[in-house]
Amino acid sequence: MKKGIYDKFGEEGLKGGIPLEFGDDNPWSAGYVFHNNPDKVFREFFGGDNPFAEFFAEDGSELILPFGGLRGRGAMKQDPPVVRDLYLSLEDLFHGCTKKIKISRRVMNEDGQTSSIKDKILTIDVQPGWRQGTRITFEKEGDQGPNIIPADITFIVQEKIHPRFKRINDNLIFVTTIPLGKALVGCTVDVRTLDGRLLNIPINDIVDPKYCKVVPGEGMPLLGDTQRKGDLLIYFNICFPKKLTPDKKMLLRSALLS
Repeated sequence: MKKGIYDKFGEEGLKGGIPLEFGDDNPWSAGYVFHNNPDKVFREFFGGDNPFAEFFAEDGSELILPFGGLRGRGAMKQDPPVVRDLYLSLEDLFHGCTKKIKISRRVMNEDGQTSSIKDKILTIDVQPGWRQGTRITFEKEGDQGPNIIPADITFIVQEKIHPRFKRINDNLIFVTTIPLGKALVGCTVDVRTLDGRLLNIPINDIVDPKYCKVVPGEGMPLLGDTQRKGDLLIYFNICFPKKLTPDKKMLLRSALLS
């Protein structure tokens, strides 16, 4: 615009403004005076001291720029990540497994302008020992579109409720119910493990409400070293009798209070 004014009205047009009949609310009709600062002109034109800054990311890598220019006019922008829960059983996290998840996403057609919905299978290789909260990210697998970078898709591991165990870090918690008599004289607790073995755990101690039997190496595998495992922790619910006959009370009094 400045050049157009100069070509038509010369230097006087730049300094003094153009005639009002030619102004037509033109923002340059008020005139322009050079401020004698070429560095300022450079910054105003390029938006900074480096005219090539917008071609590179902060880490120095080259940006892929779409048609439409810089400074937000068609600049590529990535959609926010898509986050979904991935529910896994303790058996899945004990042994490891492969999960295949079908997603539907918008994909750009060859013309670069139109799009269509297509399905894709994402494969997740679950590693033994993964914990709740583990994140698996598939980069740029979200919807495609003009002038956007597809969003990342992230799955967050959630543990399913298990009928026998509760997991705490790498340990497994097992709760069993025994009568008061066995709590006093001892018993054997049977535990079916996640890999199908039947453990017969002898309990020779007197079991009080806070007692915990620790079975080393029968918990969850450690991530990165599946030969090592956490512990199995057995807790007890002690079942008291509803009533006792006089003879049983006498026997208990003789055994416990004498």
